Amino acid sequence: MTDDGLLMEGTTSKQKFGDHTVHFEFRLAYQPEDRGQGRSNSGIYLQGRYEVQILDSFGLEGKDNECGGIYSVKAPDVNMCFPPLSWQTFDIEYQAAKFDDSGKLTANPRATVRHNGVVIHDRVELPGERSTTAAPVPPGPESGPVFLQNHGCPLRYRNIWVLAR
Repeated sequence: MTDDGLLMEGTTSKQKFGDHTVHFEFRLAYQPEDRGQGRSNSGIYLQGRYEVQILDSFGLEGKDNECGGIYSVKAPDVNMCFPPLSWQTFDIEYQAAKFDDSGKLTANPRATVRHNGVVIHDRVELPGERSTTAAPVPPGPESGPVFLQNHGCPLRYRNIWVLAR
């Protein structure tokens, strides 16, 4: 936590989740001298497996490695990134992968992502056989944490809640 009560990057929830909805607010740092992945780079990992990218992508194209992208899987349908130092929201509905009694994958996970109130991913199917790049938790039937990635950029979080379904 910062002195003014904001959550810093590099945080993992103690509780683990299966199907869930997560809401959080984030503020990108102002880093005008940095470029690309050096500008407020972070991400939220659903179950510690699937990253929704956080990055200063204001005015950019909106790729899968930019803000709101499901990293290495899918670009957002629209780039809704506000300028740095503005508070922004992600609201994510996550449906965990399903497995049978023998541990065989029977249904891939899915996610709906709202960035600043706009749907940028609608029930996108995620790869159940692999996690996204640099995920701390491998695929599997177990519940997993919410993880806020740390890439050394000084962005901040507030008003985080998770609703298990």
